[in-house]
Formats: sequence, structure tokens, C-alpha cells
Amino acid sequence: MNGNKPEDLLLKKYEELKAYLSSFGSVAVAFSGGVDSTFLLYAAKEALGDNVLAVTASSCSFPVREFEEARSFCSSYGIRHEVVESEELKIEGFSHNPKNRCYLCKRELFGKICALAESEGINEVAEASNLDDNGDYRPGLTAVAELGVKSPLREKGFTKEQIRILSKYLGLPTWNKQSFACLASRFPYGEEITEEKLGMVDRAEQLLLDLGFHQVRVRIHGNVARIELAPDEFAKLLEDGVRTRVNTTFKEFGFTYVALDIQGYRTGSMNETLTDEEATGIIS
Repeated sequence: MNGNKPEDLLLKKYEELKAYLSSFGSVAVAFSGGVDSTFLLYAAKEALGDNVLAVTASSCSFPVREFEEARSFCSSYGIRHEVVESEELKIEGFSHNPKNRCYLCKRELFGKICALAESEGINEVAEASNLDDNGDYRPGLTAVAELGVKSPLREKGFTKEQIRILSKYLGLPTWNKQSFACLASRFPYGEEITEEKLGMVDRAEQLLLDLGFHQVRVRIHGNVARIELAPDEFAKLLEDGVRTRVNTTFKEFGFTYVALDIQGYRTGSMNETLTDEEATGIIS
């Protein structure tokens, strides 16, 4: 245990989570290596020991750095790890980036994970959405529900902040890791997703991370890169040396224009164009 001890109620909540996971008997956890899935996988390992399987998707929308971190975590904690190929661009309609893109992806991915779990004799499949995910447009959760995949963190009412607090206390390396979503989420709905453009976004975000920025998104609008950062990191980007390097390198990656979004980083900014009905999932 590395962090300060959380409040007793939060520790009790964590014990309840482990008891819930233990009731599964065995579980396959969809594992991206992010804050939430790392926390869920660790809790499952504590609850079920060797009756846990971590499953990570390999695709062009999932950066190599995230894949390697996921693999390293499983190796360090002695967790069995399997990789499934999930090439979203081959899913009919996905590359056109419809508003239900996430549904198409999750349906295909979790279908493969469920099939793997069944072949391995594993009782349940779990994913790591949390209570905060209820406040945004998340069509992928419809696929999760349709396939009977469990969402233990949402079901037990864990928020992102609580997950970070407990992750720090448990000594998990991801407790302060930046939030991440698949690279396809950087495209406006209706703009074609290609492997080339995914690579442009991936390299652009990696550059910003290498320069020391913590929470980043590079949204792609045609040939324009729209950078989202935490407002307290704006000044760093505008330093002459940093600004020039980012502008020059982004153009080498294939962008024509580079812009800073003065509203700053926020999750789901591409959903801001949706109508209220679409955002609540009434329209797919």
C-alpha cells in the first residue's frame, strides 16, 4: 500500500467490489491498461486469484504504448493475458464514423472476448466503465448490455476519482495516468476514419506526451489538428521552442494547420455536436 489510507466507507466499498467479483467464480476482464481497467483487473486478481484472464484488443486505433503497458502490468502481477485481434476498419460501416461507431466496435470486440471466455470455461466477462460514464453519450454500453457483459465498477457505483484514490492506495502505477479513449474518438462523426489518419493522431499525441504534457487529445478535422490540453498547460505549449516544434512536427505528420482549443481538454468533445436525443441514445 503506497498512498494515504482512504476513508473507511471507500475501503468497505472496495471490499464489496471484491466480494461481487468473487461471486463470478471466474472472469475475463477487458483490459486496456487504463486507470479503470487496471483497477478492475487488480481487484479481480485479489478476489479470484488465478481464475482471472485479462484480454486486450490489438488494433490500429490502440496505440502501441498502451498495449505494451497492458502487457507489462499483467507480467508484473502474474495475470494470464490474451490478445484478440479487433480490426475496427474491417467492420462494415465503421470507417464512415457513424454516431453509433462505438456500438459497432464494442459489439465486435466483446463478441470475441465472450467467445474466448466460453472456450476457456470462464463464467463471466467484465468491462471497466465507471459511474461517470453514465453522463456522456456511450453507445458502446448498449453492446455491453446486449452481450451480458458485467460492468462491476458502474454496478457498485465507483467514480473515476474514487478509482484513482484507491489505485494510489493499492500502489497501482496507473493511479495518476492520463485518461485515454480509442483513437477513433478523435474524429468528428461522419468523417472517414483511415489507418493513415489514426497514425497521424497517434504520433501527434505521442509527441505531446514526450514533451511532458499530461492530459492530451489531438482531434482531427480534415487537415486540421485541434489540440486539447488542461488549461494550466497552455502556457507551456505557447513557449517559443515548444510551439515551433509542435507546429513543425505536426505538419511533418500530415496536418496542414495546428490549433489549440481554448476550452481545454474534456472527455467526449466530439459529442458536443449531438442533439439531446442523440446524446441520450434515442437516436443511434
